[in-house]
Amino acid sequence: MVKIRLRRDGAKKRPFYHVVAADIRRARNGRFIEELGYYNPIVPADAEPIVELKEDRIRYWLGVGAQPSDVVAALLRKKGLLPAKEAATTS
Repeated sequence: MVKIRLRRDGAKKRPFYHVVAADIRRARNGRFIEELGYYNPIVPADAEPIVELKEDRIRYWLGVGAQPSDVVAALLRKKGLLPAKEAATTS
């Protein structure tokens, strides 16, 4: 099974992430199938985190059954590539 997840790069306490499609049995920073973009959460306080995604390739992987991790799913929702999560209703 293929998962769309983050691969960590960067220095200590300065993370930088690559969004990749990888087999779920591989290590977090191990071999991956395809790089789909990047995410830089460390930016100045007055700016948004930097997210660059290859939208056509992400749509392809989602179309063939790849599952995004929780963090990647949140990034995809912000970019409009996944439908918004429905709020849980309490009765």
